[in-house]
Amino acid sequence: MARMQESSKKEWASKVLALVKGGNTTAALNQIKVAPSVKDLKQLQAALILAKLQPAQPAVDTVIADQIDALTAPRLHRSP
Repeated sequence: MARMQESSKKEWASKVLALVKGGNTTAALNQIKVAPSVKDLKQLQAALILAKLQPAQPAVDTVIADQIDALTAPRLHRSP
């Protein structure tokens, strides 16, 4: 089961990378905003660097950084 989940997470990064490469930045940004985990976002960052797309897509870089911050920030809890 864990193996299946790991491969699907790698697929997420590759699918978002394909959106960026295809020029569909709006769809890529929307997918990044609902990213499953920080690990997935870091995989996407690495894929962007390898594809040499990182400096060319500043909006994507900004949203990735914002989502990493949001996912790593401590959660605020309301008392019951």
